[in-house]
Parts: sequence; structure tokens; C-alpha cells
Amino acid sequence: MPNTPTELKTADLLATQQVTREQGLHVVAIGGGTGLSTLLKGLKLFALTPAELVAAPSSSPIIRDLCAVVTVSDDGGSSGRLRKEFNMLPPGDIRNCIVALSEDEALLSRLFRHRFEKGSGLEGHSFGNLFLAALTSITNDFSEAVRLSSEILVTRGHIHPATTSNIELEALMEDGTRVRGETKITASKGRIKELFLVPPNVEPLPQTLEAIARADVISIGPGSLFTSLIPNLLVHGIADAIVNSPATKVFICNLMTQANESLGLTAADHIRALNSHAGKQIFDYALINRTPVSDQLKAKYALEGACQIVADLDAIEALGVISVLGDYLEEAGVARHNAIRVATDLLLLAAPTRRKK
Repeated sequence: MPNTPTELKTADLLATQQVTREQGLHVVAIGGGTGLSTLLKGLKLFALTPAELVAAPSSSPIIRDLCAVVTVSDDGGSSGRLRKEFNMLPPGDIRNCIVALSEDEALLSRLFRHRFEKGSGLEGHSFGNLFLAALTSITNDFSEAVRLSSEILVTRGHIHPATTSNIELEALMEDGTRVRGETKITASKGRIKELFLVPPNVEPLPQTLEAIARADVISIGPGSLFTSLIPNLLVHGIADAIVNSPATKVFICNLMTQANESLGLTAADHIRALNSHAGKQIFDYALINRTPVSDQLKAKYALEGACQIVADLDAIEALGVISVLGDYLEEAGVARHNAIRVATDLLLLAAPTRRKK
């Protein structure tokens, strides 16, 4: 009989105190877009230096190794332009993760997200995207450019593109039509039935598979279901590596449905879609927000046809997944996850089998 969410958190906190002091946790966060970078801002707070470790509360989990696996299928905006002009992977989501994990997030956020408003060839580009493009040109290796950028900006974690292959997304819609390209898929009015990578069978970085194999906890989400989360699972070997890892696997559910990607989909529907594309049953737990959205924000999202995601807990349980409810919602003109609360609950779910070693 599984623990209730409240019992699980209390017991897990007591069990993790000693091990996090001795060896820390290995964490892999998978996703893309704003959702992943928001989560990383919370996880970064637990990736402590030796000096910070001394002063940290004894009840706080500690991350020894933090790895972000980021989708690379964006073909719009500044990223899309650089992708076409330089035949490189889209840097936008990677850039956001680097900023989220950097030591001086406030200053670097302003610098890396600075978007040129004028200038022939510069208009519309962000500085961070150009920085990654320059390093890619120098090294002839996008993953090496990401690694060097992380070193230069002193990030508290490793960032890996899901694949270094040049991929496109293709969606099979419920009406039988196919839509090619992330931007066109997002703009499509039809419901997505299945997603594919073009070309198929692209390979991940060996470092990604190694990180997944030694992880204590692996998270997927939050993020756009079909353009930020599922593409990672379609990279050859990643889904199998997740299933075979002894880590606890956690789905972090979105707060709101998203136009043209998840309208009408419940929390359980999100899990079913991820399992279906992975060809495996993935998750042990799901972190689900229980805080209602304000009437003002509800009305704003309703203009897009979007609403708060239904937390169908019985359906989630029927999938073999334990729901962990929390007050994860923050409102600042839009709905965003409270990064610290999500990160804390995620770490408290770290695999107990690994902690006993």
C-alpha cells in the first residue's frame, strides 16, 4: 500500500537528511521552454558549494549532480533564423537553461535575453543566442559550445541537448493530416494524435544516458506537451534509459492547458501521451498543483480557449502513478510554477533504493 503524499514527504525527509550530507543526489530534469528553465531556478538552490553546504539547514536535500536534458526542435524566432543561416541547433531553450543555472542570474538574464531591436541582421536576435552561435562556429560542436558557455557563466549543473542531430517535428493530426515543423504544429488548429522526429532514430549524447543511469530522481515537465516534453522521449535510447534507471521518475504537471497542444487534456491525459510516445510506462509520481487560478487570470486564459488543467486523481492512480499535491501556482500576469516548492517536493521523492547504497 503506497504512502499518502503527506506521509511520503515526511518519511522521505527524515530518510534523506543523512545521505544528502554524505553524497548528495543525482538529478536529471528533462524538458524545454519556460517550464524547464523555471524548474532549474529552483533546483539550483540545492546544488551547493562546499562552503554553502556547511551553513545549509540539516533538513535540506542536497544536489551533488544536476543535469538538464533539453529539446532542440525549435524552428521559429531568433533560434529558427540562426538554425537556418548557420546550420546549427536552435539555441533558445538551451540559453534559457544556462541563464537559469548561472551564478549571477539577474545580470546574465538581462544580458543573454537582451534582444536587439534594430540593426541589419541583428534585429530580433537575442545576445545569448548569438553567443552560442559564435561558440558553435569556433568549436564546430554545439554540445561543446553549450559546455563552454556553462563553464564561462559558472552554472550549477550540466546542460545537454537531447540530440545533436538536426531534427524536425512532424505531427499526425486526428483528421489524418500531417504538419511538419514546430512553429506550424503550434499554430495548427487540429488536435495532435501522434508526434514523430524527422529523421527518426537520432542518437542522444552518451553523457545524457550516463546521467540518467546514475540518477536518483528524473523529472519530465513542466512544459508544452508535444513540443517541449515528448520530443525528448523520441530520441533513440532515452525512453529506455529512463525506464531502466533505478531513479524515481516524476511527472511535473503543467498548470494550464495550452492552445493547439493540450486543450481539453487532463493531467492523466498528459501522462498517457508521454507513456504512449515512449512506448513504456514511465512515472512513479506526479506533482500536481492544487491551488485554484484567480478569476482574473482564468478570464485571461479563457480568451485563448485555455483553462486550468483538471487533476483527475483517480485516473492518474489507475495508471499506477502516485499524485503528490502542492501549492505550486504563482501568478504574475501569467501562471507559473513556484520553483522552490516544486524543486523541494521533487527532491524529497528521490529513489530510496539508491539512498541505501
